[in-house]
Amino acid sequence: MIITKKFIPRRAMLRGLGTALALPLLDSMVPALTAQEATAAKPVKRLGVVYIPNGMAMDYWTPTSTGANFELTPVMQPLAPFRDKILPVSGLKLPWDNAPHAGGSAPFLTGSVGNTGETDIRCSVSMDQIVARQFSQHTQLGSLELGMEDRGNSGQCSNSFACIYTNTISWRDTTTPLPMQNNPRIVFERMFGDSTSTDTRARAQRIESGRSILDSVLGTVNDLKRTVGAQDQDKINQYLAGVRDAERRLEKAEEQKDKELPVVERPSGIPSVYSEHAKLMFDLQLLAFQTDLTRVITFMMAREQSSLTYSEIGVAEAHHPLSHHAYDPVKIEQMSKINTFHMQLFSYYLERLDATADADGSLLDNTLLLYGGGISDSHVHNHANLPVLLVGGKNTGIKGGHHVQYHNDEPLSNLMVTVMDKLGVPVETLGNSVEALDIDTVRA
Repeated sequence: MIITKKFIPRRAMLRGLGTALALPLLDSMVPALTAQEATAAKPVKRLGVVYIPNGMAMDYWTPTSTGANFELTPVMQPLAPFRDKILPVSGLKLPWDNAPHAGGSAPFLTGSVGNTGETDIRCSVSMDQIVARQFSQHTQLGSLELGMEDRGNSGQCSNSFACIYTNTISWRDTTTPLPMQNNPRIVFERMFGDSTSTDTRARAQRIESGRSILDSVLGTVNDLKRTVGAQDQDKINQYLAGVRDAERRLEKAEEQKDKELPVVERPSGIPSVYSEHAKLMFDLQLLAFQTDLTRVITFMMAREQSSLTYSEIGVAEAHHPLSHHAYDPVKIEQMSKINTFHMQLFSYYLERLDATADADGSLLDNTLLLYGGGISDSHVHNHANLPVLLVGGKNTGIKGGHHVQYHNDEPLSNLMVTVMDKLGVPVETLGNSVEALDIDTVRA
């Protein structure tokens, strides 16, 4: 990063009619500093959580060796370009054994169990929301909670447990589960809609007329470019290209909707192909981090008990029924295809983060990501030896490139305490946690 004398406020926005685009970090946003101040300046840290449902084909996931020489298993193979940044952690357990699927998602970030029934909804605050409370003083949005499926939160979904336990992993407090938004149009408008404007009709007309949100900020973009250096101009162009690409894909998804359906004020904007939908959601997350709109994002690749089908990778049977494979090797192999597909999409996200400049490195350098699920052996809903890994860039405090194995059913919440400590949000306990984990020591 070039430290300049010209200074643009970090929260500067490009405003147009019904539009407010936060800017990415530019060199011009870093004021002239003394050499000592520049050395002491710390990059912004971010937290991303990606949850996978319905368990794992564990033989295709679990490395047989620990330490730095662990092998990349078939499901982890898409992470080969990031081997030095990944940290698989095995042998962790959740506390809620009597709730098959709810016992995977609800305690994943909370370390706590919930109540039966549809009305007495109770768990505890999740790790992401504790981090968001501290990080949100610097951002426009405290956090984003995203998913791939739209499910109502009423009714019973997991034995006698309410559906909300399987539909979210984020809890603001003991009685406030946060819904996961799966509609990229709504996410896009939340990120780039001008919260200071009351002219919702202007925004609706812009969408209906096919005009890009960039059209209304073109003047301010050109004015800004005249005041910054060539390097900042390149960053602005790269960012705006990303915004326009996301918007174009939303428009394409909306064009493909059934023309006979009633016209609604807000188009759904959900691509019909799972991989296109997932990549769009990942790209929106990248834009949110790039512009510092938020520093905390949770994302469910699907809800627990999901019966999505993945025909695009040749798996015809619905996910949840397939997960009850009765140890049939053919079905387990099919499960592994879904697990690997999810990992390929996650790897796409890592590639985008790694290719996006941030401070003196990339977004990936400053983002700590937790990937995994709350069920291991899906046939019996096992909540022990969970499939979990961390991805940490150079400024996150994570030492990647080795596999850590625990053997005494360590609480997963111990890892959450460790993650919060790495992010500079230390807590003594979370849910059923006992202590932070030593994940930095490379064990043979």
